[in-house]
Amino acid sequence: MKTKMLKMVGLISVCLMAVIMLSGCESVTQKADHQDTWSRIQKNKQVTIGLDVTFVPMGYENQSGNIVGFDVDLANAVFKQYGIKPVFQPIDWSMNVTELRNTTIDLIWNGFTITPERQAVVNFSKPYLANDQELVTLKSSHINKFSDMKGKYLGAQNGSAGLNDINDQPKLLKQYIKNQSPILYNSFTNAFIDLNHGRISGLLIDSTYANYYIAHQANPGLYKVVRGKFPPEEFGVGIRKGDKTMQAKINAAFKKLAKNGELKKICEKWFGKNYNTPLMKLTNNMK
Repeated sequence: MKTKMLKMVGLISVCLMAVIMLSGCESVTQKADHQDTWSRIQKNKQVTIGLDVTFVPMGYENQSGNIVGFDVDLANAVFKQYGIKPVFQPIDWSMNVTELRNTTIDLIWNGFTITPERQAVVNFSKPYLANDQELVTLKSSHINKFSDMKGKYLGAQNGSAGLNDINDQPKLLKQYIKNQSPILYNSFTNAFIDLNHGRISGLLIDSTYANYYIAHQANPGLYKVVRGKFPPEEFGVGIRKGDKTMQAKINAAFKKLAKNGELKKICEKWFGKNYNTPLMKLTNNMK
């Protein structure tokens, strides 16, 4: 009888622990969807921004070990208006939404493409930069269209919008590539290394990264960019569903930066004249 009682008590304890763990997980989700953290961030005068520190020119670690980039400058300009210091936290890009919802970071700000799948779990700021998915190859590969990738290895970043496009629209590119499955990389830096050494024949990548990377190579003429029919994209800041105030504050700051010319300066610093920001249109609607 005593043994049975002990077993019963043990079983009840396990069940209680499981319930506590599940309720804890639910509370994290509920907080992410309903809790507004602006007052905490304003009080601490600090906001933590998650990024992939290899994503040039949006946010990356330079040779001096400093995190720099277009998104870094833009985030600094936004939060300067509120007396808040951004802290840039390197993350595993494939875990970006998990990191956000677990409150390890406060924002995802690193060329984060707005997609319906992502909008289901996070909110976004107003889009601030236009982007496309491009196939980058070596000219020596003689790849001029997507179908030329037939039987060849394709690279893509794990957790990227490009990977989503490959899988969501398989007839555009996926049907042609080796094993109908891309080689996945944690960073585009490693993917370019493999491309340059012929271990993959093509790399589906954001146009902002591709254009910047190629332009800064010793011999840009070695590369060819192939544009297909993937839909155009826009970058936005990823925000927890509950952070309505944060969303409003970022959007208000965007409008101010577009109106006072600072946004234009940041864009031209990183892209020259080759950029397209939907935020400029906001100036036409402001009095």
